[in-house]
Amino acid sequence: MELSYWEIKEWFNNVDYTIVGGGIVGLNCALQLKKRFPESNVLILEKGILPHGASTKNAGFACFGSISELVDDLENHTEEEVLSLVKKRWNGLQLLRKNLGDKNIDFQQNKGFELFQDKELLELCLDKKQQVNQLLSSVFHAPVFYESKNDFNFKNIESRYIVNTFEGQIDTGKMMQHLITKVQALGVKILNNITVKDIQDDNGFVHINTNLLSFKSNKVFIATNGFSKAILNEEVKPARAQVLITKPIKNLHIKGTFHLDRGYYYFRNIDNRILFGGGRNLDFDAEETTEFSLTNLVQNKLEEILKTTILPDTDIEIEHRWCGIMGIGNQKKSIVKPISNNVFCGIRLGGMGVAIGSLIGEELADLI
Repeated sequence: MELSYWEIKEWFNNVDYTIVGGGIVGLNCALQLKKRFPESNVLILEKGILPHGASTKNAGFACFGSISELVDDLENHTEEEVLSLVKKRWNGLQLLRKNLGDKNIDFQQNKGFELFQDKELLELCLDKKQQVNQLLSSVFHAPVFYESKNDFNFKNIESRYIVNTFEGQIDTGKMMQHLITKVQALGVKILNNITVKDIQDDNGFVHINTNLLSFKSNKVFIATNGFSKAILNEEVKPARAQVLITKPIKNLHIKGTFHLDRGYYYFRNIDNRILFGGGRNLDFDAEETTEFSLTNLVQNKLEEILKTTILPDTDIEIEHRWCGIMGIGNQKKSIVKPISNNVFCGIRLGGMGVAIGSLIGEELADLI
């Protein structure tokens, strides 16, 4: 690609910091760099016309772990490790709210509800509820989880579920639009539809090769999460999450964020609609992909649960379907580290991008 003098001078000359990935982590990395180095030249390279992975495609859950997830974590981690995970997610949510403001992201704390089809799992979670509440008391200073009856009249589930007092929800589109606007107002340049093919650290500066051109930058920050294998050799793999949303439903009585089947299914209210996603557990291998496509297996199951469990006596029409690509691994801890002297990464958010993305972005910038 032949660039003009003006293009080279304005966008690709004397670049201090290049961020690969314009999602939640990349934008917060840019925000932190500009706070620390206001006069620096910061450039973000984004593969899609909008953030390509899950930042504009997630369900907008402001969550930090359902009761069954935390009980499962306690089977495989120490109490200190589980507490650290929850604390990081909670602190990340507070940072998100502080940076953008509750009104700008439409933050609502309508509580979270975990529904159970497995009676043994429900009894296990009820048995562990006091232990988990005690563990989290240093963070929330009040009981997080309590038992409730099926007030929303869902079908084909146990008659009781467990409520998370502190779980909330946001408008994902508003969050990302305000974050992009805030970063650009600080002078950060964002280029879309550009794919980084290769990065080479030459100690003095970093060579960046893309599908359009090559240039150099003093330092590079990689925030590509589920797509990181393309340029990094780190323990992170893609995980596709499929979602659908209904047309507006008259007199919709459901309000809050809901988890079902150990969190493999999740739904919420938004704009008098039900947004419903999940089903990755139906075929883990097929969903370990960076391909943006939908499968009949998952979409049919989502529709089935929607019509038999969530809104069994309601006429429902599906208006949109989509998917996002998360980054997961064998550990829930994110990877935030130097790759070389001038290249750094903040990846593997484990499906908790809304909760920890702001914090991981800050940590990534603070590696220098």
